[in-house]
Amino acid sequence: MAAKKKHTYKAVENSLAANLRLDGRVAIITGGGGMLGRQHAKVIHEFGGIPIIVDIHQASARAAAKEVGERAVALTLDITQPDKVRQAARRIQRRFGRVDILINNAARNPKVELGTLGAGRLEDFDLDAWNADLAVGLTGAVICSRYFGELMADAGHGVILNISSDLGLIGPNQTLYEQPDRPPHEQDKKPVSYSVVKSGLLGLTRYLATYWADRGVRTNAICPGGVAENPPAEFLAKITKLIPMQRMARKDDYQGMVLLMCSDAGAYMNGSVVSVDGGRTCW
Repeated sequence: MAAKKKHTYKAVENSLAANLRLDGRVAIITGGGGMLGRQHAKVIHEFGGIPIIVDIHQASARAAAKEVGERAVALTLDITQPDKVRQAARRIQRRFGRVDILINNAARNPKVELGTLGAGRLEDFDLDAWNADLAVGLTGAVICSRYFGELMADAGHGVILNISSDLGLIGPNQTLYEQPDRPPHEQDKKPVSYSVVKSGLLGLTRYLATYWADRGVRTNAICPGGVAENPPAEFLAKITKLIPMQRMARKDDYQGMVLLMCSDAGAYMNGSVVSVDGGRTCW
C-alpha cells in the first residue's frame, strides 16, 4: 500500500486571483460532450487547466474539445466499464504525470417529452432504463472516483466534484408536466431514476469527503437547477413560478461555482453540497 502523502498544494495568502488559477492542472470531465460538460471544460480551460473531455460518443468528445480550446483533450470512454476506466486513468497518468480534478458530470438525464402518453410513470417504468440510468449517473461516478481518486490520493492532492441537481434535494414537481386533457394514467412524469441518481451523488459526496480528506482529496457537490434550452412555453411558464429569481438557468451560470470548488480558492470546502438553482429549493 502506498504511503500517505500530505496535500502538496498550498493556497497563496491574500491572493484570491492566484488561488483561482488552475494552471497545468489536469481535469477529467465525464459527460464532457454534453451541454453542461462543455461549460465545465471551458472554465477549466480559461483558468489554465487541461480539460480531459470524457464521453462515450467519440464525435461529441472531439467536437467539445475543439470548441473548448487548444489544451482540451477528447477521450472516448464508457465509464460503466471498470477495466476501461482503470486503463484510461493509467494512460492519462503516463501522458500528463498527474490527475488533479475529477468532475462527475455524466448522466443519462431522461427527459420528459410532452406528448408521449404517460412516459416516465413509476407504474410502467422500464427496469432496463432504470439500470442504464443508474449505471451511468451513479455507478459510473463511483468507478471514476475509485480510479482517478486513488491517483489523486497517492499524489497527496486533488478535487472531486459531483454534479447533482436541485432534484437531489427536492422531489420533482410532477404538475409541471400535466396536460389538462389527459387522464391520470396518460400523464407524463419525471422518471424515478433521475431523483435516485442525483440523491445518490450527495451520499457519494459525503462518503468520499471523509474517505480521502487526510490524503489531500476534497469532494464536494453542486445542485444545479434546470437550464433554459428552448423549453416548451407552457413548461417555462410553470417552472419560473417555482423559482424566486423567476428564470431558469443560463448554461454558463454554473461556471463560477465549478471554478471555486475546483481551485484553491475553495481549499477549505469539503463535503459541501451547494444549491445553484435561483432559489428554487428555498420554497
